[in-house]
Amino acid sequence: MVTRTRLFRVALVIAIAAAAVAVPLLRAPGHGVDVGVRANAKADNAVASLGDGPRPAFAPGQPQLLSPNTPEYRWATVRRRVTARRAAADDASVTTLSTLTPEGTTNLVLVLGSAWRHGVDWVHVRLPILPNNTTGWVPRSALGGYHFVSTHLVIDLRRLRATLMKDGRPVFTAPVGVGQPQWPTPRGEFYVRDELTDYASPFYGPLAFGTSARSSVLTEWPDGGFVGIHGTDEPQLIPGGVSHGCIRMRNQDILRLARLMPVGTPLTIE
Repeated sequence: MVTRTRLFRVALVIAIAAAAVAVPLLRAPGHGVDVGVRANAKADNAVASLGDGPRPAFAPGQPQLLSPNTPEYRWATVRRRVTARRAAADDASVTTLSTLTPEGTTNLVLVLGSAWRHGVDWVHVRLPILPNNTTGWVPRSALGGYHFVSTHLVIDLRRLRATLMKDGRPVFTAPVGVGQPQWPTPRGEFYVRDELTDYASPFYGPLAFGTSARSSVLTEWPDGGFVGIHGTDEPQLIPGGVSHGCIRMRNQDILRLARLMPVGTPLTIE
């Protein structure tokens, strides 16, 4: 019995001694917790050596609350050739829309509303055909994603003036040339379909906007007499009734308008 007690005490002393030796070793450099700290420090240094990451492709602007009275308009590209109907789910055809404009740009339509009929989502759109101000309905599946604008261009034929509205406020105004009496600029509600540049002739100025408006007189013109908004090489004629129906601006004015007005903007000629 004495022998067992003595052996137990010897074993306990040995265990305590071993523990006393192990603790300093764990705290020594290269062991235990210090190893983990050093590893973390090395990882931090490695990350820091990578430098700053690449700059983002764009920086989101500050969010702005929209006033409930701020006008917003929708437009969409024509994804496939489609027949526009007189009413949603109606068999009566109004016209056929192509994917390209006569100028070879992507065709688009101004969206006026939508309706669900017989399991199909239909969209009410403004059409670039005669008679002017014609609208129709196409399946939503025939159009691309919606794009939104808050601009609206107004042409005053009596005052010979163009005014661009943005968020309901005027941001641009300039004198214009319009159609002569025998070739009047059509009145109504239209939209800007495309922006064209690099004309070989200075007649159109530095750029032109194609619209959905069409001359009801010059229907035999190429592509059906679409009305454009463009510059000029005769600025001394503006303002006035000087064109075959198109809307002319001085070159510095059309360039300023191009910086403010996106494609898809509604157009009112009154």
